[in-house]
Amino acid sequence: MLTSPERGEGKNFPFWLACSTQARVTDQLVLASRASIAKGSKSFALASKLFDPETRDRATMLYAWCRYCDDVIDGQESGHGRIAYAGTPAERLAELEALTAKALAGEPTGVMAFDALARVAAQTGMPARYPADLLTGFRIDVEERPFETEADLLTYCYHVAGVVGVMMAIVMGVSPDDRATLDRACDLGLAFQLNNIARDVVEDAEIGRRYLPGQWIDAAGLSRDDYAAPRYRETLAGVVKRLVDLAEGYEASARYGTPALPLRSAWAVLAAAGIYGGIGRKVRAGGAAALAHRVSTSTAQKLGIVAASYAAAFSRSRRWPSPGPSRTGLWTRP
Repeated sequence: MLTSPERGEGKNFPFWLACSTQARVTDQLVLASRASIAKGSKSFALASKLFDPETRDRATMLYAWCRYCDDVIDGQESGHGRIAYAGTPAERLAELEALTAKALAGEPTGVMAFDALARVAAQTGMPARYPADLLTGFRIDVEERPFETEADLLTYCYHVAGVVGVMMAIVMGVSPDDRATLDRACDLGLAFQLNNIARDVVEDAEIGRRYLPGQWIDAAGLSRDDYAAPRYRETLAGVVKRLVDLAEGYEASARYGTPALPLRSAWAVLAAAGIYGGIGRKVRAGGAAALAHRVSTSTAQKLGIVAASYAAAFSRSRRWPSPGPSRTGLWTRP
């Protein structure tokens, strides 16, 4: 990546050519990031279209880094299929940590996802702790840490999704020092992940992953070894309902952060909340039957949520006035 003249490289290098070259580099990062989001998440891709162009590009580049790290740890491509990455999961995580640190130090990595993260961090002043917190979530998976309590579950949800909500808020223009708004953004990330866990609880169990707290499973009278077996689906549906109910509390809290966002960003956030929350509510309403297949929302349903969210974005200051109700009783990020 070329360095601009004022940073000491090539006094006679034409400034207009430096800007032009930088623009082409940026375009390459944005285009590659757009391809990543198109393959990895239709819901996020749809919501991102509601942002203003600058925010959309930054959000897309941040997504590309998150997606890349997730794929490397899970051995997938864009969240699908199986790919044999070199090294053990622990070794791959160490490489992700090293590349992330390099990118955040302003050094080119030669890997699109990390150079995209570096650009986002430089443009927004994003603290390095937040990308590091996301990588901690991957470490929890790699080390297969047990989930015994609700606090264990929510700590994990923060590290894999709540912190993404925080980073997205910063991308939308929220100051890294605005703790109140960032807490609300974190709440939305928590809600997203809780709904994802509810939707995928059986699929995860089939590959040996359990995110439901052991205490919840014990309280329901289920065995930790085969709680997702077909014969226990009615009981498991009750545990999943508890998960979706928990998600709704964080989703409701998150809406009180939207008055701090620009209109189009608030529209995107409210649309995403409706889409992901709608998935969880479908799982809850479907009971045991909904656990037998992967629940999703149709394009028409998503567009309906987007349209409804547009009107809600205009009235957000009246419907969810800042600072909002106390978050007492809700899990709070470190």
